[in-house]
Amino acid sequence: MRLKNLIFHRKIVTLSELCAAAIYGSAQMMKNMKFTLQHTVPASKARAGLIETDHGHIQTPIFMPVGTAAAMKGIFHRDVKEDARAQIILANTYHLYLRPGMDIIEKAGGVHKFSTWDGPMLTDSGGFQVFSLADCRKLKEEGCHFRSHIDGSKHLFTPESVIDTERTIGADIMMAFDECPPGDAPREYAAKSLALTERWLERCFNRYHQTQPKYGHYQSLFPIVQGCAYPDLRAKAAENVQQYDADGYAIGGLAVGEPTEVMYAMIEVVNAVLPENKPRYLMGVGTPINILEGIDRGVDMFDCVMPTRNGRNAQIFTSEGTINLRNKKWEDDFSPLDPNGASFVDTLYTKAYVHHLVVCKEMLAAQIASLHNIAFYLWLVGEARKHIIAGDWSQWKTEMVAKLGRRL
Repeated sequence: MRLKNLIFHRKIVTLSELCAAAIYGSAQMMKNMKFTLQHTVPASKARAGLIETDHGHIQTPIFMPVGTAAAMKGIFHRDVKEDARAQIILANTYHLYLRPGMDIIEKAGGVHKFSTWDGPMLTDSGGFQVFSLADCRKLKEEGCHFRSHIDGSKHLFTPESVIDTERTIGADIMMAFDECPPGDAPREYAAKSLALTERWLERCFNRYHQTQPKYGHYQSLFPIVQGCAYPDLRAKAAENVQQYDADGYAIGGLAVGEPTEVMYAMIEVVNAVLPENKPRYLMGVGTPINILEGIDRGVDMFDCVMPTRNGRNAQIFTSEGTINLRNKKWEDDFSPLDPNGASFVDTLYTKAYVHHLVVCKEMLAAQIASLHNIAFYLWLVGEARKHIIAGDWSQWKTEMVAKLGRRL
């Protein structure tokens, strides 16, 4: 009826107008992301839940492998999904904006079709990349001016342009544009930065409500709670983001230089304020122990480059501790890479063989270690969920943290 009415009341309707009307109509039919809290644990904030998106369901707690350029370095999407059993992955707004660019992504029909990943996907906003490029960026009220790390060309990210970019990428969950200050930032700077992030957040949501998804599926927008290591700023930020009644909320600006115990304390402050009926996403964290401690404090979603980055540097995480495959001690160890592992690589290859690949600088070493690590992280959060549901979370978590801290 909407298209017929358009044509009836106007003699000329352009193709672009018809397409816009069709997309708007399909957007109206889409369902919002839904989160169901399924299990909680006495004497802990740990919880198990279910996130429903147009591209599939996500059981929480969950770890999200990082695909900076819409790819997990050196690993097939098939293996990430079928072997490691990832339920959702990340793509990076900053990097996709620069390469291949939004024209290519849009021509492909969005990042799902471009990358062949048909499950849920999340895009960050580029805020952390802006933070990490401190030497070649300038923050202003309008947004962030920066130079490309590829060719030095000048660019501007504003809250509005970032939302437009994330709409074009087409991930199921989009992150708001923010500033990510250093973990040891002085209070005056932290307060000023948070105020800017909150003003940008309002602009992000204004733009979000002014635009529609481009590819026929619903997109959520998560605010990011900042505030450095200052409890009152964190609590204030957590209160402020709730005015947007978002589908979920993120905790940003942690694991950026502050002590680990401070990070845990800030998670507790924020989660005491955020609503219990929405998923909570701790951005960029971290080690397997960090993840279990985050779950214990009420976090539902995690991402980190550590599984693949450390894998490329010959380090693998296991349920019995961490192994550095570069060490000579593995030279003649013909036992499985990880007899308790969750990936096919764990029983197919031996420590001695992967050590050999590392020494020879064969790219297969990085592929094997990276896939193992991603599968291990997903196994870990899957086991956490099982023990939350079974009711023995606290005992299992204590035992697992002790094992994870070993150097084998």
